Amino acid sequence: MMCNPNPVKIECLNVSQTVTLVPRLDYSNYLLNNIMDVLKRQKTELKKSNRNFLELSDDDHTYIKALDFERTIAFSLEILYQIQKRINSISGITSIPELLPLTIPMIRTISAQLFSLLPTCSQSLSELSVHLGSIILDSAFLTEAQFDFSQSNIESSSVLNKVKLMTDSKINKQYPNLDFSKACNV
Repeated sequence: MMCNPNPVKIECLNVSQTVTLVPRLDYSNYLLNNIMDVLKRQKTELKKSNRNFLELSDDDHTYIKALDFERTIAFSLEILYQIQKRINSISGITSIPELLPLTIPMIRTISAQLFSLLPTCSQSLSELSVHLGSIILDSAFLTEAQFDFSQSNIESSSVLNKVKLMTDSKINKQYPNLDFSKACNV
């Protein structure tokens, strides 16, 4: 004989699970802010050191790695700003499955790009990805939301591509005298 679930017990379970999402989301935001602070400091240092490349001759390609590093940091920061906006726009548990699924592929992409450059940041991004992933799954469970991972991947790819174009444009404007086409062929 099946016993009907107690609606009060189910409601208490949902409320307690909802309450546990808030501290986890706060911790994720804390992690995100720490990662962004590290990247902002790194970007400032790179901009200062890369100014020297403005006076180089076209034959000197020593700037390639340094500018790629700056480009990667700028790209990563811009993606993290996009993620931060999404996290800050969460208005309730039902908005989590709508806003956050596309953040996971974006975080994993920049984590992979930073793996050899800034391993500690990469590791923190992996931790952030795990935390946000569990928050997404728990909120979807509680709200009975459904989402399409393939659609999230398409959306995240679109955001990544837009940010890449924007970052490339900013770097090209920042260093107008450097021929990036030659740098790519070296």
